[in-house]
Amino acid sequence: MPGALLTDLYELNMAASYLRRGMDGLATFSLYVRGLPKQRGFLVAVGLEACLDFLETVSFDDDDLAYLSSVGFDDRALEDFRGLRFDGEVWAVPEGRIVYSEEPILEVTAPVAVGQLVETYLLNQITLHTTLATKAARYVIAADGHDLVDFAFRRTHGTEAAMAVARASAMVGFAATSNVEAARRYGLTVAGTMAHAFIEAFPSERQAFRAFAEDHPERTTFLVDTYDTLNGVRNAIETIRQLDLADHLGVRLDSGDLDSLARGARELLDAAGLTDARIFASGGLDELEVDELVRAGAPVDAFGIGTQMGVSADAPYVDSVYKLTEYDGEPKLKLSSDKATAPGRKQVWRSGDGDLLTLREEPGPDGAEAMLAPVMRDGRRLAPSPSLDESRERFRADLAGVPTKARRLTHPEHVVVPHSAALRELTVTTRAEAMRRSAGGA
Repeated sequence: MPGALLTDLYELNMAASYLRRGMDGLATFSLYVRGLPKQRGFLVAVGLEACLDFLETVSFDDDDLAYLSSVGFDDRALEDFRGLRFDGEVWAVPEGRIVYSEEPILEVTAPVAVGQLVETYLLNQITLHTTLATKAARYVIAADGHDLVDFAFRRTHGTEAAMAVARASAMVGFAATSNVEAARRYGLTVAGTMAHAFIEAFPSERQAFRAFAEDHPERTTFLVDTYDTLNGVRNAIETIRQLDLADHLGVRLDSGDLDSLARGARELLDAAGLTDARIFASGGLDELEVDELVRAGAPVDAFGIGTQMGVSADAPYVDSVYKLTEYDGEPKLKLSSDKATAPGRKQVWRSGDGDLLTLREEPGPDGAEAMLAPVMRDGRRLAPSPSLDESRERFRADLAGVPTKARRLTHPEHVVVPHSAALRELTVTTRAEAMRRSAGGA
């Protein structure tokens, strides 16, 4: 499991100072996305489970402390770190739910040194998983009910990201993944065909098709664009006839004018009586290209989605932040230009009228649903991890409620979530106190 050194140095610097001075008051930190990328009208909150795994086990071992000694931490700091554990609480939005700008995805309350120390890892995980899940959700919107398969493994920024893509894409509705380990770990459907190299290695395309079909008769999808795409379809049809194949048949188009080629392939397959054979399209597709093919009525049954999703190419990060909102019972905020924060522990209430950001102890509007729930107390989970199916259902329900303009794939309209009167009032009084402190008040 990841250890306590998976953090930035300045977290350790601050934690050491807090501990040395006996500053052990409870602090609440709120993790949220400050502003959405212009191409995103919403976010899908994912990454909580990885965060909870970390919080349950984070600690310093002897090797960690020896390294910290070598980079300048004294014996007092090392001794303070030695027994440090996360024993706080976490409120969070369940994975798969849709959130908007400035809505907390999770809030941590713990002794200030511990709450500070875990910032880097929590931001890393929420940022990665949420970025990828949100990109995958855009493909789901574009595909409009057509099957999607995660092909991203080879292009992601490392294996951890590949696992995150497979899990996140399944959570928002992808049908399968090519990532075998992810399929095993998360109970996903695994899918794959062949590479162009396989075709090239045989004396002829037809021989390659025959070999593959003989070895994998129950899952035969022919990659037909290595040489001449429509002739490749004809060779696939001939192979199917020779081997009398009947089930789970398809052809894959990986290049060229996919609309035109899909129509040509469909004509050939239908003329051969293979009306159930599926057409699978891939080849670096972004969600706008998928949307264009679907809207044009191209006879594509499923799409393989790789590079563009695996790195969230058009928006590869979100502006996630982790801010102190309360310390030792007092509300806190910062006033930095364009980066001001709101004080206090929060709750988000969702209803048919939209979302409302409030203080946690406030009652919500009639009929509204509380988005954040307690998920950890005294450093331990309060319930088993939800299944992917549960998270997928949350996503589907939330997506149906996203305003049409925020769902748009191009030029989405950003949702502005109002603050309750009590939160606005607390912000005003806390800002006045912060200005007094800035002016040198005791």
